[in-house]
Amino acid sequence: MNEPEVFTSPGPGARRWAMLCHFSAFFGLVFPFGHLIGPLVLWQLKKDDDPFIDAHGKEALNFQITVSLWILVCLVLYLILIGIPLLVLVSVVGFALAVVGGIKANQGRAYRYPFTWRPVK
Repeated sequence: MNEPEVFTSPGPGARRWAMLCHFSAFFGLVFPFGHLIGPLVLWQLKKDDDPFIDAHGKEALNFQITVSLWILVCLVLYLILIGIPLLVLVSVVGFALAVVGGIKANQGRAYRYPFTWRPVK
């Protein structure tokens, strides 16, 4: 397993943008696919400004891709009724981990989501 990157004390602006990369996933509560579009747009706009933002933006996007895949699995399992509680579980865990990621970013610390597929390198 890869160790999280260590950064030299990122500035308050970099920490704020990194935090927003995680919290932008909550656009999914308002817009369809907003949980993917929010982190993708922020990461693309700010990734060249600071390596701290780049790392957190990629991590937030990879996590939201993973959550989307788990939601698709839950929708398939919905047909046999186990998908309903699994969908609730995936949603609650996704929400909680996005909050933790945003808090860690605001503290200037690296954060790696557990159980995450990382297609964006």
